[in-house]
Amino acid sequence: MKRIAKRFKWIFIISLLLTSCTGAGDFQVNWIKPDHAEAVQSITLADAQSLLESYLSELDDYNQAFTIYQLPEIDFFQFGMGNREKMIYRDGKLIDSFSGTILREWDISNDVIIPSEYLVVLETKNSNLVRITENHQGVWIEENGRFLRLSRGTLNLPQFSDSAYPRILRVLHHEVLINIIDGFPTPNYLVYPKPWYRDAALAAMVLEKTDNLHLIKKWIEGIREPFDLNNAGIEEPDNLGQVLFLVSLVSDKNHPVVSTIQELLPRFEKNNHIEGLTDFSTHSVYQTLWLKYGLSSLGLADKYEIPRVKDSYASLFWMDYKDQIMVDHSVFDSPSYPYLMTAQDHFFGTKNGYVSSRPYPLTWEANASAAQYEGMAVISDDYLDAQLAAPHGWHAAELFLLLYQD
Repeated sequence: MKRIAKRFKWIFIISLLLTSCTGAGDFQVNWIKPDHAEAVQSITLADAQSLLESYLSELDDYNQAFTIYQLPEIDFFQFGMGNREKMIYRDGKLIDSFSGTILREWDISNDVIIPSEYLVVLETKNSNLVRITENHQGVWIEENGRFLRLSRGTLNLPQFSDSAYPRILRVLHHEVLINIIDGFPTPNYLVYPKPWYRDAALAAMVLEKTDNLHLIKKWIEGIREPFDLNNAGIEEPDNLGQVLFLVSLVSDKNHPVVSTIQELLPRFEKNNHIEGLTDFSTHSVYQTLWLKYGLSSLGLADKYEIPRVKDSYASLFWMDYKDQIMVDHSVFDSPSYPYLMTAQDHFFGTKNGYVSSRPYPLTWEANASAAQYEGMAVISDDYLDAQLAAPHGWHAAELFLLLYQD
């Protein structure tokens, strides 16, 4: 209830500001300039189209090696990375992600969405240009030469200029950051109300590389439960290593959940490794790999050995110990869970995964048993009907980490 009340309060305030600022223009106090004000104000519709074409060219070059997966042909973009309020732009409307309230609407003749620049440029039917943009300071509307900040919160947004695919990396970074809400990373903030430790661990690797761990620091510090219990309430032992790794990013071995995990480990020990159910099946290699990785991250003693058995999930763990893992071929091929194929590609150095047919979003998940897909209806019923959540935090993190190495 507290979260709902906070969001409706935000919607009311934003609606009031927008109403005040779109009249005679005497409510000047709400209009301030971001750091990138001059650059944004100079962007014409032709400039926006050129920026988009540069991104599409980079995307086309990257996508050629992969199989295209068809997402709904819906043009939209999301604003509110990190812990900022979440908004959706579509068809001349800026919409609150949770209530569906239209925060602002323009009668447009044209619009250009440039995902790699976190920018939408609109041309109204009376030939005015409106620019909606997000930078390290917040989310902004620029109209009639003035800027209104709709949401704030400190972010680090690298350009990735040294990468072979800097624009794609910027979009993937966005797709990780947009799924952070209330201080924790979600697989998709519209369909998953709780964090999943597996997804969070991969997202945290991205945040560590981009100097954004502060966004989830308090959540990690507050973790007391060693299992997220998101798969039918099952205590999945890979969570133990994932939690230890998450703790290592912001704390040390004295974090309270560490001793809890150490006390629990004997329940899952079998010979010299751990074993239990992950995604409703036994994956002792994958589970032990995560445990060893988490223990090592905290500098804790590690008595465990990687089982010399076949485990279909083993190729999802590409971070370490590859010379000790018995896996010699790819096993995943479902486009419903593309993060599994991306992790496999990372492990084997292959390009067997799927890529999005759309310039945005680049990542997704489909037909997941725990997803509440009705949340996607705020974007389009097409996503709800297809049982699709996009963008997806784990998929975005896997793709980002795969490209970031290049």
